[in-house]
Amino acid sequence: MNAPVQPPFRIGDRVRGISYVPPERRQCEAPEEFEGVIVQVGSGYAGVDAELTLVCCRLADHTERQSLARETELLVPAEAGQVSE
Repeated sequence: MNAPVQPPFRIGDRVRGISYVPPERRQCEAPEEFEGVIVQVGSGYAGVDAELTLVCCRLADHTERQSLARETELLVPAEAGQVSE
């Protein structure tokens, strides 16, 4: 049996990325660079294509952005048991 794949990020990691804009919204919205704290990793569904794995991040202004995990860079790992903004 294969060992489960570990996600590239954990809740509370500080990251930098490019916001994900779905194809149907690209005429009225452009991707933008952001920095924030991971609040959700992936879809939660087994078998989802890793190329489309999204992370959800909370920014300093308390808004949230989604980005593709592959387009997101870890800046500061989360402290064990501590999530901060």
